[in-house]
Amino acid sequence: MAQVDEHAHEPAVTRRDFLYVATGAAGGIATAAAVWPLINQMNPSADVQALASIQVDVSAVEEGSQLTVKFLGKPVFIRRRTPEDISAARETPMGQLPDTLARNANKPADAPATDENRSMDEAGIWLLMTGVCTHLGCVPIGEAGDYDGWFCPCHGSHYDTAGRIRKGPAPENLHIPVASFVSDTVIQLG
Repeated sequence: MAQVDEHAHEPAVTRRDFLYVATGAAGGIATAAAVWPLINQMNPSADVQALASIQVDVSAVEEGSQLTVKFLGKPVFIRRRTPEDISAARETPMGQLPDTLARNANKPADAPATDENRSMDEAGIWLLMTGVCTHLGCVPIGEAGDYDGWFCPCHGSHYDTAGRIRKGPAPENLHIPVASFVSDTVIQLG
């Protein structure tokens, strides 16, 4: 009877095999360590994350006046409109508007630019929008211009009392950020 070597079919693990595995593992760890800072730098900074949502008390805003707050590095206009402002905005025919979209992050993207789709409440008293001209990013002046809304003196864009572009080079209505009432006098942005 011939003797059979039991270890003849098992591959021999050599020192070279161990070095290949160790080198590959070290290379993978080094690559991950080098790539991680490049990926991590694309995350928002801590100060931006802290301001991702703010609450604004509007109880002191009187009818016909405006409050400007800074949200995500941009001015946000919060206006308590008069009945005259509301009726002027609601009586404007859609055919007179250069931009017929509401530009309201709280509504569907294709919502028409009616005053009801741009105001915060059904009565239309509260209007909230990012105070950045859609032409070149200037900050418009409130209660000014040909339509008693906002006027951008840099390039002559005129917005009405609902923040809709009516005249000038601006291509879009003033944008409305995500916002909602959390109580009768507090608005949450973001």
